Amino acid sequence: MNGSFLSGGLNLARYLAQPSGKSGALPAMVLCHGFPSGGIDSRQSGGTFPELAEQVASEIGWNAMTFTFRGCGTSEGDFSIQGWVDDLRAAISHVVAETSPSGIWLVGNNTGGALALCVAADDPRVNGCALLGARADFDDWAEQPRRFLEHAREIGTIRHPGFPSSTQEWGRELRRFRPADAAKRFAPRPLFLMHGSDDEIVPTADSRVLAEAHGSAELQIISGAGHRLRHDPRAMAILLGWLDRQRTLAAM
Repeated sequence: MNGSFLSGGLNLARYLAQPSGKSGALPAMVLCHGFPSGGIDSRQSGGTFPELAEQVASEIGWNAMTFTFRGCGTSEGDFSIQGWVDDLRAAISHVVAETSPSGIWLVGNNTGGALALCVAADDPRVNGCALLGARADFDDWAEQPRRFLEHAREIGTIRHPGFPSSTQEWGRELRRFRPADAAKRFAPRPLFLMHGSDDEIVPTADSRVLAEAHGSAELQIISGAGHRLRHDPRAMAILLGWLDRQRTLAAM
């Protein structure tokens, strides 16, 4: 990571890639990693996302920033849904302060994608969202909050024994944020959904629910792809193409 910003008093690591030889206001992408899964622990979260930020900067000439949410990577703090929402809001404000962009697009993976939609729905600064394997809700976590809390401790997204001060409130947040409801509020701004046909963690039905709630979203199911679309070259080529078209559409 090549910098940091503050969110609620916590220091979060971020990586900002900027295209060389460009002047004037440029579009900015904020890239959000997901909740650690499939053998990845909290320290490894978003490990290859700086590489993608550099690709966006060099190939389509955007400013591109990724960061690690609280409880992940080298960022401070402990995981909570409300905390991650606050972190993304702070990240958007940070990229605005750093780059004075012509527009902002959020790209999010899994939980990061679902929360990107929740934040974007209520933030007029966000022009569009692209979500990779996003959840339509957090109900499976909310059904057994104590079990999920223990899991979060095991993988290291919750590091301090006294956190959370209220398990009940921490669990309630899992139902408070509803990505499908957010999709309705986000419309008619552009929403692009990509999902692997063989995603073993989040079913493709979740992206279909989000697309239906939005009403005019683009939905692409990547045949044979699993949960880690970030590592599928086809998905990344499609994502970059969509972002590149957004700049043209925003200028119209």
